[in-house]
Amino acid sequence: MARSRRKRRRSSRPIHGGGGIPPPIPAVLSTQKAQSHVKRFVLILLVLLLMPALLHAEIIDRIAAVVNDEPITVLDVNREMASLKKEAERNPALIAGKSDAELRKMVLDRLIDKKLVEQKVRELDIKVGEEEIRQAIEDVKKQNNLSQEALVSALANQGMSFDQYKAQLKEQLERLRLVSQEVRSKIQVGDKEVREYYDAHKSKYTTDETFHARQIFFKLDKNPTAKQLRDTMLRAIRVMVYLKAGLNFADMAKKYSDDPNAKTDGGDLGTFHKGDMIPEIEDAVTRMKPGEISELVMTPVGFHIIKLESITPGAVRPFDEVKGAIEEQLYRKKSEERFNEWVKELKQNAAIDIR
Repeated sequence: MARSRRKRRRSSRPIHGGGGIPPPIPAVLSTQKAQSHVKRFVLILLVLLLMPALLHAEIIDRIAAVVNDEPITVLDVNREMASLKKEAERNPALIAGKSDAELRKMVLDRLIDKKLVEQKVRELDIKVGEEEIRQAIEDVKKQNNLSQEALVSALANQGMSFDQYKAQLKEQLERLRLVSQEVRSKIQVGDKEVREYYDAHKSKYTTDETFHARQIFFKLDKNPTAKQLRDTMLRAIRVMVYLKAGLNFADMAKKYSDDPNAKTDGGDLGTFHKGDMIPEIEDAVTRMKPGEISELVMTPVGFHIIKLESITPGAVRPFDEVKGAIEEQLYRKKSEERFNEWVKELKQNAAIDIR
């Protein structure tokens, strides 16, 4: 009985009383709390690290406009802005004098127009096949004398891949077909209209005047010495004296010109238009009258004495010769005007929400 009582007393002794080992439960709870704090800290850190990217994603994916329930994103606008500025490197007039806000509005208007055209292409089920795109690319290569590798390289220089170019070309072909179907088929240019345009713009169809001249040429080395420069000039001045005394220009050219052809053609330069001659000679010729002889003209290659033989005034090209070109010009102008009106009508009938 005594043993039984002692056992009961031992079994009923408090487990955390006296100077015994502290119980493990508080230690376990402390570790769990620490792990919880660490997890919470890591989560906060991840959110802070990801926040710039999330904010950036929110900015670029933000909707700039909605066109008939189809969105145009800020990313679309930014890409088009970059493309426009790249294009302006070759043609600065595109963006001259425009602020970024004005450019952004212009770009957004362009994207809205593009979206409306895309929607109309789908509505009318206009399709352009791979073979048409391939043929269009071949035409581009042929017109510009480019190989496939040269075309890809030229596109890369403009920041465009070949696949992007194909997609752009597909859009252009679809647009052309749409314009032909919706716009051009409803445009006419009559003979009377073409004739009236020709009569009002005859100066545009007048050929430039032509000049017929001769020269006596005195050659200089690329880097002439002072002696050579002096000797050549003295030789030219001596010939000028002969010419002013009335000696025949062609004969003097055959005898004294350093141009090998002058030995047989008497320095004949043939006929030419403005812009065909080097600037120094053109400046002299255009200030002369037929039969006059110039003073010494110096160019990078030597000295020249010029005689203007004749000037042939420009002539108006016959109507039949330019009729086709005028008709195409008027047709293209009317098409552009009608297309802009057509897009304007699409806009008026569309649900457009600019944000």
